[in-house]
Amino acid sequence: MAGLPWLSATAPALSGGAPLVSVIFAARDEAEKLPAAIATLLAQDYPQFEVIAANDRSTDQTPAILHELEGTRQNLIVTTIDNLPQGWLGKPHALVAGFERSHGDWLVFTDADVHFAPDVLRRAVALASERRWDHLTLLTAVEMRGFWEKVAITYFGLGFVFGNEPWLAANPRSARYVGVGAFQLVRRAAYEKSGGHARLRMDVIEDMKLGKLIKMAGCRSGVAVAQDLVHVRWHSGVRNVIRGVTKNMFAAVHYNPFFAVGAMLLSLTMSVLPFFGLAFATGWARVFAGIAAGAAVLIHAAMVWSTEASPLYGFTHPLGALLFCWMIGRSAVATLWRGGVVWRDTFYPLEELRKGMV
Repeated sequence: MAGLPWLSATAPALSGGAPLVSVIFAARDEAEKLPAAIATLLAQDYPQFEVIAANDRSTDQTPAILHELEGTRQNLIVTTIDNLPQGWLGKPHALVAGFERSHGDWLVFTDADVHFAPDVLRRAVALASERRWDHLTLLTAVEMRGFWEKVAITYFGLGFVFGNEPWLAANPRSARYVGVGAFQLVRRAAYEKSGGHARLRMDVIEDMKLGKLIKMAGCRSGVAVAQDLVHVRWHSGVRNVIRGVTKNMFAAVHYNPFFAVGAMLLSLTMSVLPFFGLAFATGWARVFAGIAAGAAVLIHAAMVWSTEASPLYGFTHPLGALLFCWMIGRSAVATLWRGGVVWRDTFYPLEELRKGMV
């Protein structure tokens, strides 16, 4: 992880002759968070860019907010979606609709609640051009408030790192891939070659799978650390964090109950049992349990160091693991019990989701 480039270390050197960039996002009932977030997109100091907002069947003030801004900004394009076709998840369908209205040589896929620093586009395009990447995704900052929210999110981030090994995404010989929904910069030609979100029409974790498609198409992908240059208030409170990943966690293990159980057992073995051993074992068993527990705390603290949370949250490692297991188990049970996933007030059958996985 220490070898990943930091966006802040890339000089925002682009000026004249910079390629046109299209920033695309889907918005469904985002009236609360949208105004502040879209203001940061429109405030980019990049020489030439456009923002395409896909209003996906919103029932709140989202359409009014977008159309009011559209009347004052020439580089804002709003496309409205009234109906969701059969065989599509809402977000991939909306992103395809946004892409069809875009003109950029580079595309940025983001979310309606993400905040950009003014020079993010200049730095990101400069970094992708410097590294000759066709796809750049950023590990972004997550605003965390309260003890339990920080416990859950910091361990979730650690699980993401160990499960996906982001440092290998740039290696063309590695099957590892990464895609973060808050920011993905893609060369238009690479996006079209990969099939884009049209191939992800029934894939719940479409952000991650876009990174997979890019590598499958023979294009180059990379990961960088954005830290505060791109940040999002993900979910408010630990209960909403848990609810928010209900549709994702079982999908991440390919809707396979055995993989779900295996992931939980691995997390418990690596992150919880050493602390029990430290407390209750004797002799050399306690010594080795202490080494394992200490390593877990240090690694967790090192990961937390680049976030707004204190490194002391490394000591919450076993609590985070228990919450992580609950997220996986709850997601699996809820999906199997319902026979599918409910996302944005729409039900998607499990059989169709399994067929649509990339």
